Amino acid sequence: MRGWWQEIAGLVLPADCAGCGLPRSVLCERCRGELYGRGPRRVRPDPEPVGLPPVHAAAPYAESVRSLLIAHKERGALALAKPLGGALAGAVLRAGRVHTGPGVRDRRGPLLLVPVPSARYAVAGRGHDAGRRVAWAAAGVLRGAGFPVRVAAVLRLRRAVADQSGLDARQRRLNVAGAMGVARGAERLWRQGEPVVLVDDLMTTGATLAEAARAVSGAGGPVVGAAVVAAPWRTFEKRSEPTGKAQRSIGKRQENT
Repeated sequence: MRGWWQEIAGLVLPADCAGCGLPRSVLCERCRGELYGRGPRRVRPDPEPVGLPPVHAAAPYAESVRSLLIAHKERGALALAKPLGGALAGAVLRAGRVHTGPGVRDRRGPLLLVPVPSARYAVAGRGHDAGRRVAWAAAGVLRGAGFPVRVAAVLRLRRAVADQSGLDARQRRLNVAGAMGVARGAERLWRQGEPVVLVDDLMTTGATLAEAARAVSGAGGPVVGAAVVAAPWRTFEKRSEPTGKAQRSIGKRQENT
């Protein structure tokens, strides 16, 4: 019931900007710039967990971007899924190109986006799966830009894990170690060698993404990287990367929506 009400409310009720509170603007121009303006970059937690694939983030987890992610995940601001998905799409494109060279569109098969799973109690409490919702939005943006992608929600939590908030890097690694597996039959999705990019809304220590990579790789999935909407400032590499024509196009499309 809660999820149904959130869907309807997100369509018919006026909202203030979730980033700064500007009246009657779901996402104002300034906060949109914070989300898209810097372009995706490589991020590296310190210490870096063993098995963590190359991770790219769209924006630093600070100020308005933090507010946007919290509003979407915890307060059910579902209208933010599309702009957050647009930001994630740029990071996915960068993560895929690290492996594919000239571009994702040069591959025979689609790029597989594998969302990091949320605990059942978290999904039930929030009324929606925020990470999966943003992954679907990112896939829609990329397909609209001509890139063959699809979402493969095949990761599962095999055991209970504690809430990660308040845990340090070592505690997070222990909390999720061996907790994930893939759904039965998932192996057929990557028999043709389609590259896998793990996706999530946020990376902090990288422990969860490293565990997700272990589970998918252990099942034969060719993980080439990971993409997130945001990561802490301290994880961003100092050297910036070129945004690229396709990524600028994605950002421009989002500015016009």
